[in-house]
Amino acid sequence: MRNLNYQLKQLCRQNRDGSYSTQNKRSHHLMQIADQLHVLGFHGMNASSLKPKHVDALVKQWQEQELSTGTIKNRMAVLRWWAQKVDKQNVVARSNDHYGIPDRQYVTNNSKAKALHAADLEKIPDPYVRLSLELQQSFGLRREEAIKFRPGFADRGDHILLKASWTKGGKERTVPIRNAEQQALLDRIRRQVGNGSLIPADRNYVQQLRIYERLTANAGLSRMHGLRHAYAQQRYQELTGWLSPAVGGPTSKQLSPDQKVRDHEVRQMLSLEIGHTRTQILGVYIGK
Repeated sequence: MRNLNYQLKQLCRQNRDGSYSTQNKRSHHLMQIADQLHVLGFHGMNASSLKPKHVDALVKQWQEQELSTGTIKNRMAVLRWWAQKVDKQNVVARSNDHYGIPDRQYVTNNSKAKALHAADLEKIPDPYVRLSLELQQSFGLRREEAIKFRPGFADRGDHILLKASWTKGGKERTVPIRNAEQQALLDRIRRQVGNGSLIPADRNYVQQLRIYERLTANAGLSRMHGLRHAYAQQRYQELTGWLSPAVGGPTSKQLSPDQKVRDHEVRQMLSLEIGHTRTQILGVYIGK
């Protein structure tokens, strides 16, 4: 392993910011970046060698490869994390505008919702994975949240409480229990795991994640993040009384003044419910 790759791996081990998923993605991106720098001719680097010329070369290559704005911005966030950890924050410009990186296109008004049917679940032999998928659909949870879920802690009667260690960004949040179907699912999970989690006692999170990934792939179930899109669209309709723009409902320009007020209130509420601090990102789920 090259020196830079090794030192960046050590940097990740010493700084475990964010959820497991965030840490894993960050480490993967840093290994990619280290390899790209070597290919670009920057040999013999270490973690403290990062300079503006390296950032410029990487951004130029990503733009020539026509990577999406979102992908480039994610990699820039990783570069800034690296620079911060080696006390070289000024190496990476604070604004992406400096590199000619355009704003991310959040809203397309095209639905990315996914539905999960009984026939789909029958293809999953592991009961823990099945229940995690049902949680994603019923409560709009992220995959990691649904795998780490502990009903004994989470079920609070009229809502579920997600631990900070389960969530992206490390912030507790609540999701309402709105119907009998959701409560029935929680009861089934409790019967399956007792006081435990949806990770069997003989596995750890990483092992269960790999099993989840393998079984869903074998069942032809991809982009299960779309279950969160479906949840957000359903909740928006419940709370406003009209369809979201992503599924043919009125756009913001078509709403009456009173409807615009309600739309704003619901977007703020839903952003917190699905675990985003910026209402702008909710547009990805429900349109604008």
